[in-house]
Amino acid sequence: MSIVKINVLTVPEEQRETLEQRFAARAGAVESSDGFEWFELLRPVEGTDTYLVYTRWRTEEDFQRWMAGRGQAAHGGGGAHGGEGAPGDRPKPAATDATLWSFEVVQQTGPRQD
Repeated sequence: MSIVKINVLTVPEEQRETLEQRFAARAGAVESSDGFEWFELLRPVEGTDTYLVYTRWRTEEDFQRWMAGRGQAAHGGGGAHGGEGAPGDRPKPAATDATLWSFEVVQQTGPRQD
């Protein structure tokens, strides 16, 4: 079964709109990657400043290949919590902290089809 990667981002209130705009601006950056299955950006609704970036992949190897290529640019040199362009002109990161959680999907279900 698939693997899930959840990037846990601490985002101050004043940076929420910036984070969401940066993710919207890079829509399509992961969808064509081999092994990619799903993406969701989850906004907190109460009591926390933590966003969750949920991605599902066919295999760990597929995720690692993406991270070594396009994902490296998105996470290290630009994107939602980095910036665009040369290191000297990058905007301030929207997130103040990031942690990556990894899971294997052992069970899944969807809506019943009657």
